[in-house]
Amino acid sequence: MYDQPRANASATAMTFDRMLERVRYEGAYPTRERAAEAVHHVLAALGRQLTGDERVDLAQCLPVEAALTLTAQIPDTRHLTGWGFVKDLAARTGATPATARWDTGAVLATVARLAGPDLLARILRRLPDGYALLFGQAELRRPEPAPA
Repeated sequence: MYDQPRANASATAMTFDRMLERVRYEGAYPTRERAAEAVHHVLAALGRQLTGDERVDLAQCLPVEAALTLTAQIPDTRHLTGWGFVKDLAARTGATPATARWDTGAVLATVARLAGPDLLARILRRLPDGYALLFGQAELRRPEPAPA
């Protein structure tokens, strides 16, 4: 049997316009256009870092316009830490690292709500250290193995 696309309750609950309004509120952006710019830049950067089932599942949770931005990117072979992600975003957009961090937090807080806790946990396990804070989550360290 062929797999049928699954309807995702969170994706149907939020349109792209509503997502932009949420990001605009989170980031205190003066215009909807500025929020849209942040969404496209951050989701494109995330699309370069996220692979596998988590990428596909996240795309299903997002409004179509946001999912297309995420999935249009070819995943990078270089895995960036959370801080590396912010610095790379700043370099690509010509923004300061502080502005790139602000944009990242505003967009990824909204993405975290759309993804839900289970998918977000899977995404964070796949990404290198430092991304939990970008998604507005606590950064929990895995215990280091005791020296032999």
